[in-house]
Amino acid sequence: MKLELPPVAPEVVVAAVECLTSRLRKKLDAAIESYAALPVAAEGATRRVRCGEDAEVTLTPGPSGVLTDAEQAVCSCLLAPRCLHRAAVLSVCPVGVGVAVEEAAAVADTEAERKDPAVDEAPSPTGEPPAIEAPSPPTPSQVTAATGLRAAAAAVLTAGVPAAGAVPQAELLRAAHAARLAGLHRAEAAALRVVRGLRAARAREDGHRLADLVAALRELLLTTHRLATADPAPALIGTARRVYRPGGALKVLGICREPVITATGYGGVVTHLVGEDGRWFSVADVKPGGPARVRAAATATVALGSGALDHAGLARGGLLISGATISPEGRLGSGRGVRATPLMGLPWSSGPLAALFGRPLRETVGDLLTESQDTTPTLIGCDVVVVGAVGDGLLAREVGPDATQDGPLIRLLPAHGHPDLAHAANFAQLAARPGIHVRVIGRLDLDRAATLRPLAVGPVPDTEATLRLPENWLGRADLGYDRLRGAHFPPPDVLPPVAGLDGLPADPLADSPLWRMRRLVELAVAGGRRAVAEPARDGDRQGNAAALRRGGFGTMADLATALTTEADRRTRDTFGRLSAPDADRYALVWLSAAVHLAGAERALVRATW
Repeated sequence: MKLELPPVAPEVVVAAVECLTSRLRKKLDAAIESYAALPVAAEGATRRVRCGEDAEVTLTPGPSGVLTDAEQAVCSCLLAPRCLHRAAVLSVCPVGVGVAVEEAAAVADTEAERKDPAVDEAPSPTGEPPAIEAPSPPTPSQVTAATGLRAAAAAVLTAGVPAAGAVPQAELLRAAHAARLAGLHRAEAAALRVVRGLRAARAREDGHRLADLVAALRELLLTTHRLATADPAPALIGTARRVYRPGGALKVLGICREPVITATGYGGVVTHLVGEDGRWFSVADVKPGGPARVRAAATATVALGSGALDHAGLARGGLLISGATISPEGRLGSGRGVRATPLMGLPWSSGPLAALFGRPLRETVGDLLTESQDTTPTLIGCDVVVVGAVGDGLLAREVGPDATQDGPLIRLLPAHGHPDLAHAANFAQLAARPGIHVRVIGRLDLDRAATLRPLAVGPVPDTEATLRLPENWLGRADLGYDRLRGAHFPPPDVLPPVAGLDGLPADPLADSPLWRMRRLVELAVAGGRRAVAEPARDGDRQGNAAALRRGGFGTMADLATALTTEADRRTRDTFGRLSAPDADRYALVWLSAAVHLAGAERALVRATW
């Protein structure tokens, strides 16, 4: 049902839940679970959900495809709009981003591109470079909004997934809406990710990962805590819309296409490009539509220039652009002043594309991990030989310029597991042919030891034991769209023998006792404060703190003890009655443990490269 219902703005859900009486609020979670299984009738963009004999909820989204106004959700019952049916159906709809951000995305940032971005960068009349001003701290209204959002997030953490139903989620959405009005866009985005994660966890969706919900809650609490303490870092504020800067004339060459499916019902494709100087760029086509939109966007016309090229052609071709506009992350704008001429593409083994595979993988990864602590915005390339299959992934060994030397073992995992995409089928074809050499373009997985998620593969030059792709593929196959067949592989007798593995390569992250701390941090989110307090009441019979100390993680052991102790802390007032637990203090202790754990895990992952 969620995939068929339109996204809804957070403020619309909050208003619907606030209209309910206390008696109806107690029934809201049960109603959501019941209505999630109801069929949805579609009439164009309108969606209808029949909740009973005399109750039918009609959803009519605006031009952006998002329910942004309370009048766009109507129920036919006598209690409408203060009815349970309307609030429950809106709570089932996926949470969309804020109205202003949504409208900006719907028009593809066109207005932002039309503005003159060079005004802010004009030199001073004296010819001297402008002075760099120190970042200003958050305003009092922003501090107030961040404090309220932190309190709502702390309440969700204290309750845990089982008790974080529609009402606590509405409180979090209300605080996120206040944060957006105060200009705290990064905090709002983190809050929406937490709400989506809570809904997925409570609905037991197949794609839900508890680790993702823990990361989203950690990001939300960390951001709001720093804002509430008036941290002046500009990155804590975030941006509401993408800002484009003039890029002049550019010549870019296509690398690959990457399918995109989001949890909010959006789908599309991102085509990755490389300039002559080695800089990475991208052209995106992501709109409401889900998986069906992903397939259609793969061959959709590129909204850049004359419109004579689609994404499939751009991934294997190129563009000569004049008047280019570029966002900080390398996204190419499509403003009315941009002109683009299609160019013939190059194979990965020639021109500036060959430089992507000219460095050892260890050096490339080391540079990326040094530049960015949280994300890796660029893709990396390497040549590998497939060793075997492990689960749904592959084990491969890097092949350097000297093919006689064995490189380090790395894990290759599918970039996306959706059944409508070709990743799984292509991985099965590669796993059936140990010894084949492939050239890989992929993205680092920072949560796993020595793991790469390939987006495209191609043949390795100067070897017969490699892929044999059609000429019109120009030496590359997009793993999400192109399907590898038997004719694309060499005969079995051409493949060299591969030495068998005695076992899986060492994984310091899995072998360390950090799993004990990870289990405690995740238990706090999955079970709430009461579940974390159990180790303190039984004297830590499982020996988590002792095991962490033996493994050399003394600070981690202290944090684990502090977390369980704080979870079990109950104070009494003057009359001896139990007081309400301090949710903010508990959330701060949990945040300290979660941040320290994430840093330790990232250090171990970095060591595997």
